[in-house]
Amino acid sequence: MKRYHVVGIGNAIVDVFTQADDRFIEMMGIEKGIMQLVERDRGEMLYGAMAERVQAPGGSVANTLAGLGNLGLETAFIGRVHDDALGRFYARSMAANGTDFVNPPVPGGELPTSRSMIFVSPDGERSMNTYLGISSELGPDDVSDSVAGKAQFLFLEGYLYDKPKGKQAFERAARLCQQNGGKAGIALSDPFCVDRHRSDFRRLVKDLDYVIGNEHEWCALYQTDLSAALEQAAADAGVVVCTRSGQDVILVQGDEEAIVPVRRIVPVDATGAGDQFAAGFLYGLATGQPLATSGRMGCVAAAEVISHFGARPETDLKALFRRNGLI
Repeated sequence: MKRYHVVGIGNAIVDVFTQADDRFIEMMGIEKGIMQLVERDRGEMLYGAMAERVQAPGGSVANTLAGLGNLGLETAFIGRVHDDALGRFYARSMAANGTDFVNPPVPGGELPTSRSMIFVSPDGERSMNTYLGISSELGPDDVSDSVAGKAQFLFLEGYLYDKPKGKQAFERAARLCQQNGGKAGIALSDPFCVDRHRSDFRRLVKDLDYVIGNEHEWCALYQTDLSAALEQAAADAGVVVCTRSGQDVILVQGDEEAIVPVRRIVPVDATGAGDQFAAGFLYGLATGQPLATSGRMGCVAAAEVISHFGARPETDLKALFRRNGLI
């Protein structure tokens, strides 16, 4: 018997949001619309420059788990936080949202809990500046057999490959999950992450059961146009998912292809769109839904999260699924 429907492994990051116009973003030397890793000094400078801050537990995979918890699935998160104010806040918040935070805050050491300074521009784009802190030390010793080995689905974060110990943790978790009959998959994270780890990610596409990426990430992975990239991915992977901002989502499994239309809306805050798409999609997989239905669930969850400020759902997603005829 599986203990968890979905186990996630990724960076445990406290998100700190503020709103900022394009002029401010340019003046501060922030790359708009992407995630940048920053050192501690720059992180502290950007934090000090934020006007009105909103704090929330974050991290890409953790946001997905919050969506799955909203949908009623049993979830757990493998991550690493320091035993400081932010770390204790993070662990409490994950537990309060229904996700087992299986690694207790770590006492001692100099590295603080990770945090991401997120500047949200008027068009809804998020510009993320992440100081990894203690998350950079996540390693294989943080991965328990009794957690990764009892997952129906394991969801991995590509950003972990930026650190050697994270890579080892990632691969140990995937191995434990698959050896015990579970399915493991990855989110490619962003095109720059793909560029940094192209050979590893190409291998992972072949080894894992599902891979989620957007059109820019797939093109970066295979260094070709989208059509050719997805053709190659379909030959390599189990389930291939390609999101395209405001356009149809493409899902491929073997000879089966599903095209899921997207209802375009003006985003209030695009933070978490990909994370909640993954939540809806994984809910579909975990409950045995057809490929097209799983994709539609992802789109509904993504549309909900971009309709308000913040990276996690504020509405009963199951009720939305029922309203859309999905369950």
